[in-house]
Amino acid sequence: MSHILVIANETVASETLLDAVRGEAGSDDRVTVVAPVNEPSQGYVVYEDTRRASAGRRLDKTLKALREAGLATQGFVVETGPVQAAKDALAQLEPKIDEIVLATHSVERSGWMRRDVLGDIERIAGVPVKHVVVEPTDGGETNVLVIANQTVVSDELLERIRKRAAKSPASFLIVAPQSDDEEHADADKRLRFALTELRSAGIDAHGQVVHPDPYTAARQVVNDERVDEIIVSTFPGERSGWLRRDLVQRLRKDTGLPVEHVISTS
Repeated sequence: MSHILVIANETVASETLLDAVRGEAGSDDRVTVVAPVNEPSQGYVVYEDTRRASAGRRLDKTLKALREAGLATQGFVVETGPVQAAKDALAQLEPKIDEIVLATHSVERSGWMRRDVLGDIERIAGVPVKHVVVEPTDGGETNVLVIANQTVVSDELLERIRKRAAKSPASFLIVAPQSDDEEHADADKRLRFALTELRSAGIDAHGQVVHPDPYTAARQVVNDERVDEIIVSTFPGERSGWLRRDLVQRLRKDTGLPVEHVISTS
């Protein structure tokens, strides 16, 4: 009997990963699926349970599918990074791990791959590591990064997020760059209000107050996580310091991602 460790988060419910695990595991083998949910190092995270809940829903779907395939399967959501999750599983799980399956998006889309998580796990594993690449068309949610601070509670932005959520499955990360001249509590209060409004409508949204420069904040998120689309909310024209600094065009050019600009008048 072999014990296979699967490490995946956003890709955990993908058919690509399920097929790979079914191909690796026999009827007598055991499968443990670990979904790491490590929060970004930058910023104060609001409603931190939302990421864990989303990962839990994806994990439940995967466990159900593997059990229906006749595999003895267990799974956990863990609040750590993927490398530490692998270390902990190798040290603690019984029977001992015989193989690791790591699922990620492609290197262009995967924060794990940009941080060389695969190489780090291979170096500490002591067992074979299989890397499964999941394409964006494989049933996953779109990750939408929203950049907004004073306009984060505006009707224009909230309505735009609602319309995007209705279009196709999406998860929204709202980052609120705190102005140098305002209290953290003010930015935090606005962000909490926006998240409450969106979550009450059944939208998967989480957020954080971050570095005061919106360009730096956005690039940090894009570097750390998978981002598919960006929405930037500003006041119109000369009212917006972000527009005077050409934020929207800079993000379009430097991230290569679709960037939508929402003008908020309230």
